[in-house]
Amino acid sequence: MTNTAGETRHGGAVHRQIVDIVASRTLYDESYLLPDSHFEADLGIDSVILESILASVNEHFTLSPPLAAGPATIRELVDAVEQTLGGDAAPAGRRADDAAPAGRRAGAGENGDAVLETVVAAAQRHTQYQRHQLPVDADFESELGIDSVVLASIVTDAARELGLADGSLDPAGVTSLRALAAGLRCARESARSADRAPSFAPAPLSVSQQGDARTEAPPEWDGRSMKDFVEERSRDLFAKARSFGTYLRRRETEQLYWYGMPLRSRCGNRAVIFDELVGREREFLMFASNNYLGLANHPKVIEAVCDATRTYGATHTGSRFIGGTNVLHKELERRLAAFKQRPACIVYPGGYAANLGAISALVKSYDTLVVDRLNHMSIVDGARLSGGIRKIYQHNDMADLERILKRADDRSGGRLIVADGVFSMHGDICDLPEIVRLAKEYDARIMIDDAHATGVLGERGSGTTEHFGLKGEVDLELGTMSKTLAGMGGFVVGEEEVVEYLRFYSNSYVFAANIPAGVAAGLIASIDVIESEPERITRLWANIRLLHGQLADAGFDLENTRSAILPIVIGDERKAMEMGRAVRARGLYCQTVVFPGVPLGDARLRVSVTCEHTREDLENAAGIFVESAREVGVLPSAA
Repeated sequence: MTNTAGETRHGGAVHRQIVDIVASRTLYDESYLLPDSHFEADLGIDSVILESILASVNEHFTLSPPLAAGPATIRELVDAVEQTLGGDAAPAGRRADDAAPAGRRAGAGENGDAVLETVVAAAQRHTQYQRHQLPVDADFESELGIDSVVLASIVTDAARELGLADGSLDPAGVTSLRALAAGLRCARESARSADRAPSFAPAPLSVSQQGDARTEAPPEWDGRSMKDFVEERSRDLFAKARSFGTYLRRRETEQLYWYGMPLRSRCGNRAVIFDELVGREREFLMFASNNYLGLANHPKVIEAVCDATRTYGATHTGSRFIGGTNVLHKELERRLAAFKQRPACIVYPGGYAANLGAISALVKSYDTLVVDRLNHMSIVDGARLSGGIRKIYQHNDMADLERILKRADDRSGGRLIVADGVFSMHGDICDLPEIVRLAKEYDARIMIDDAHATGVLGERGSGTTEHFGLKGEVDLELGTMSKTLAGMGGFVVGEEEVVEYLRFYSNSYVFAANIPAGVAAGLIASIDVIESEPERITRLWANIRLLHGQLADAGFDLENTRSAILPIVIGDERKAMEMGRAVRARGLYCQTVVFPGVPLGDARLRVSVTCEHTREDLENAAGIFVESAREVGVLPSAA
């Protein structure tokens, strides 16, 4: 292969570093990044990603003047950088390991360690890091921001490159690239030893023995989870879908999966659902709804939706900037800002879109995003989309958060701490007073996701900051309107300048259709009801305390919940699904949460309490949970 200009003049130092940067921004394998591949035509790199690449190149090489758009290939980009550097072999001011060959740089193979090099290359593909940003002893979560899902992909990728079968190494307990390489090295040696060992075929069973085995063997349990289909690879892109389909049909036959069954009534304390597993309608006690204040069925909310829809039509067919803004959207933003007691508000098409849009607009590759380990997936995806440096602190562990902020204190970029107000699968509340204190000490900004706190926490129901008496101390408060507020959409409130910036730089706002006017009208009516009927919050908390007390007295592990979400923690995925099946058979509908909703080994039932539940509903529910738990062995049988 013909060398690039950089390879010819400087042994590839500049070329090597630029390839690292392009790979980290596109997640391409480096072997795919050929010198003369056109950024757009061959690599599919659009102008937005190319701008990010150029910004990283300018920062990495401290170029003055900075490069502007122009280079169309890696070769041209290398030439432009070398011309700006004036022919230096390595950029001034950079660490020696940045310019060193790949095998000697921090994060690359040490002393020709091929296994470690394979692991680092896989990590680079599945993160947006350059090689010098992957020190081999750095902790995956707190220093590299690599969560369990990304780690599983790295392990699978590296194992396959080393010729190992999927599942050869369990990543649980592996905390660094060096430790991962050591584990894969042991797995490879074990596989080689097994290949060398003589094999002995067992004697075939007699016909009578085969019959006995068939009679006495218990039904085979498929111990896989949804995690096992994430990294299934084939030349047929849909092969993973067919494999998962077989697994899903078996789970449904066993009546262990019943996700997505259709409602045939309003969703209140009870609901009529078409039970697809038995083929008929059934009425259930409903404990799977986030309709915490019962507003989805409030006459004033429904009337507002209908009136506005008749006036303004079904929808707008446009984004907020292009034909999609209605007077009701402006009024909704004003009312949400007033409800949250903040200067300004921006409404997105959904809560997920709000996290993706706000995080990716504010955080860039040179900034640091510090997140709680149990944050909602929309925050995780927003972090990935932003390209920022992600750090993960242990759940609600403020000492760990401070340790991470200290380590990031010497970085030139900004810092944003993001946490759920109420954690959606655990029900506990973030330690906001300490987060605020640490953010001030280490010059960081804060965003709190109040999806499950709005309408639940605080005397007025305005969320986590009101609950802790910290109104105005949090930079951005985010929420969804599909839960307590009984509509659709998401929002962010904060300072007016920041909100206006988000309007122009949040792609999930600029390039997405807006919520219909009827939905906006219903949301305004919901705020009216929350403010005029505070007894709904009082009734909600009376119900929470009653059911929490009964479940705790029965011996269930409810973790540290302090909200309307009561997790019944079971751990084992099979036990959790079996208990969910037993609960459903007794006429109660709640969520069975397994991977990816929670990590493997942390399966649970998620019970949502609303103000519409009666005392009889709550007592019946407690009895159903206890009976079901005893049936499947989660609780001991009654004496």
